[in-house]
Amino acid sequence: MTLASAALQSPVSAPAVVLTIAGSEATGGAGAQADLKTFQELGVFGIANLTCIVSFDPSDNWNHRFVPVDQQVIADQLEATTAAYGPAPGAAFESASGEPSAPGRPVLDTVKIGMLGSPATISTVAAALETGRFRNVVLDPVLICKGQEPGHALDTDQALKAQILPLATFVTPNHFEAESLSGLAITDVESLKAAAVRIHELSGAAVLAKGGVRLAGPDAVDVYYDGETLEVLSAPKVGEVAVSGAGCSLAAAVTAELAKGATPLEAARAAKDFVTAGIRNRVASGAPFDALWQGGPR
Repeated sequence: MTLASAALQSPVSAPAVVLTIAGSEATGGAGAQADLKTFQELGVFGIANLTCIVSFDPSDNWNHRFVPVDQQVIADQLEATTAAYGPAPGAAFESASGEPSAPGRPVLDTVKIGMLGSPATISTVAAALETGRFRNVVLDPVLICKGQEPGHALDTDQALKAQILPLATFVTPNHFEAESLSGLAITDVESLKAAAVRIHELSGAAVLAKGGVRLAGPDAVDVYYDGETLEVLSAPKVGEVAVSGAGCSLAAAVTAELAKGATPLEAARAAKDFVTAGIRNRVASGAPFDALWQGGPR
């Protein structure tokens, strides 16, 4: 008996399946690349549907060069992914041949939303989310693209708040995004708590508001709030400069943990630990920023 045939006769349990709807970031530090590496490290089967292609411009202060993916291409990706892994548990599902899905076959019900980049893309993705296929919708609310035309960026921000935020079950805003979503100035841990509460009131979602290195003090502080539990998550700062991919990886880690059955608070705690280790073991490059390494916790 070969190793391959033995493996087929003794299957291991199928991993949870998770989807990221996000942009590709050319240096590999953030976006869908960071999400997929996080998913792999945390033991879930990751899928990426791309919304845009982002590359930094070294000759222009490392601003973003942003190219949106065609709306039909985005819709096609979403159609293929959801057809392959079916609706949420409890909903009727048949394979393409009309046969019921195989017992034990993983079902996709957890999605992370990253950079969408345009009102058109937001509408396309919102339509997919509104089908109700997804039990967990983790929103990393990317509200600004450095170097993007201001009017377009504002339209995108407003569309995200109106169409995607109400569909989220878990939101992970950074300092700037938490200020924008809550309408509050965040200068310390108490105002970060107030912002987390306000964002929950607006969305109904669990919130992990990130203070990170942007708040004064020796610790990188984030605040979790779900309408009942408010918890401050802190860890000693690793430097005073933000690291590329930290926000993407935090949201992706939350996504992976939720898909495996963790509670939102458990997912927040695990994600905080994961990202702290990844920042500690960061990767340097010729760019003016380091990148989080998802293998850092090993």
